[in-house]
This record gives sequence, C-alpha cells and structure tokens, in this order.
Amino acid sequence: MDKKEIKSIIEALLFIWGDPLSLKDISYVLEIDEKKTKEIIHEMIDEFNFDRRGIKIIQIEDSYQLGTRAEHFKWIEKLSIPKTKKNLSNAALETLSIIAYRQPITKSEIEAIRGVRCDKALDTLLEKEIIEEKGRLEKTGRPIIYGTTKQFLKYFGLGSLNELPSLNDFKTNN
Repeated sequence: MDKKEIKSIIEALLFIWGDPLSLKDISYVLEIDEKKTKEIIHEMIDEFNFDRRGIKIIQIEDSYQLGTRAEHFKWIEKLSIPKTKKNLSNAALETLSIIAYRQPITKSEIEAIRGVRCDKALDTLLEKEIIEEKGRLEKTGRPIIYGTTKQFLKYFGLGSLNELPSLNDFKTNN
C-alpha cells in the first residue's frame, strides 16, 4: 500500500471515528508500526496546515482527531443550533484547577485546599467527563483519587498536561 493510500485511510478513520483515535489503534488497522504511522500522521498535519484546509488533525496525547480550524468559527457558528449548555461554575473551575495541578488527589485534599466542601463541583466535573476516578488509596476508608481525562485536554485545547501554564505564571494577591 502506498503512502497516499495510507493517508486516505487515516483521514477516513479519523472522520468516521469522531472521537480521538489512538496511534496504537490506527497502526493496528493499517497493519504498520506505530513509528511509521506517527510519521505519516504528522506529515498529514503539515499538509493540512500548508494547504489551509478547513479541517485539521488534532493531537491529544497519543491520540488523533479531526477538527475544524478555529478561524472558521464564525461561519460554523451560523449553522450551529444553540445548545443550552451551562458553563462551569467558579467552584467547579477552582476544583478542576486543583485536580489538574495536584492529581492524583482525594476529595478531602481538595477540600483542605479550597476550605469548603466540593461534592457538587466533583459531581459536575464527573458528569461532564472532565475528571474521572483514578482509583483508591490504600489507607483507612480507601478514599477515591481523582484526575483529569482526555476530555479535559480536549475541552481546554491542550495536547497534554505539560501544556498547562506553570503555577509561577499566576500572580498571587498576598
């Protein structure tokens, strides 16, 4: 199979799958090694950008997904039916930022940092699949530990947690 055909198949896979598709799964379907698959995908990313295509390939950790260009938002928005979608509350955003920077972390650790209960915020973040239960600690009560998900990265346009701004970048009021 030539490279042009492989690129065509990758584009079709990403289109039909909709959600992020792992490099491992793409390689498995194509029956070629992951290194070669990754090279071809990154070549496609460059081609899509060079040709200023209406879609682009987005990398989220070790997965890839098709998406539209941000600069086309105002035209795409005209076709979109407004959704009744609530934004995250301040409490949910505070809780999420603590989880993102301190994960894995327990509910009691989050509450100790915030100084208030966080049940509702955790429920909201779990419902939106921005965070998930990562397991339980091996100590009395076996508390749940929380961490962020790929949906978190997608929601905030991050490729990985390494792209989070450094805490030193935030100005504190002392």
